[in-house]
Amino acid sequence: MFASPPAPQKAPRPVSSTSDIENLIELMAKLPGLGPRSARRAVLHLIRKRALLLTPLADSLQIVAETARECLNCGNVGTTEICDICQSEKRATGELCVVEDVADLWAMERASVFRGRYHVLGGTLSALDSIGPEQLRIPRLLNRVASEQITEVILALNATIDGQTTAHYIADQLNGRVRLTSLAQGVPIGGELDYLDDGTITAALNARKEI
Repeated sequence: MFASPPAPQKAPRPVSSTSDIENLIELMAKLPGLGPRSARRAVLHLIRKRALLLTPLADSLQIVAETARECLNCGNVGTTEICDICQSEKRATGELCVVEDVADLWAMERASVFRGRYHVLGGTLSALDSIGPEQLRIPRLLNRVASEQITEVILALNATIDGQTTAHYIADQLNGRVRLTSLAQGVPIGGELDYLDDGTITAALNARKEI
């Protein structure tokens, strides 16, 4: 009499170790505004709320990692080659707001005061870091002004030395070609748009001045 073959055994599930958690903490600590201690607290909170937070967060991170891309037209971040703002027919096509980074664009949108379109430079001019116009989206900006019938360029760059140097350079390049304005009251010296409240941004845009 033949013996029954042994039942197939399932492969054992990988056992997570504390090193996996430590690795997550180290990655979280690299995020802006988080240090080792705050990252550790955040990870512990995610683990305790695994079903409510950790699993949905992991799924969202995977989706964004696969779909996020820069807008080919303005440099905004979205999930399509041309972002929703550039595609919107409700936007004032003659107004172009120039910002340093996507975070600044999002800050302007959060204030819900500007209804034109944007251009993200991707940084500022810096001789120390060897960042010139070609390393930024300044050539693309000049092309957009010429091809999109722009009537006003609003230089909403951060009130830092590099930000203002970049604003002056762009103003020189566009002098006489288009109306040039900059943010006015409410933006402190050294201030960055992403850290300003909505009311301050609204006041600064509404009181913008000619360059």
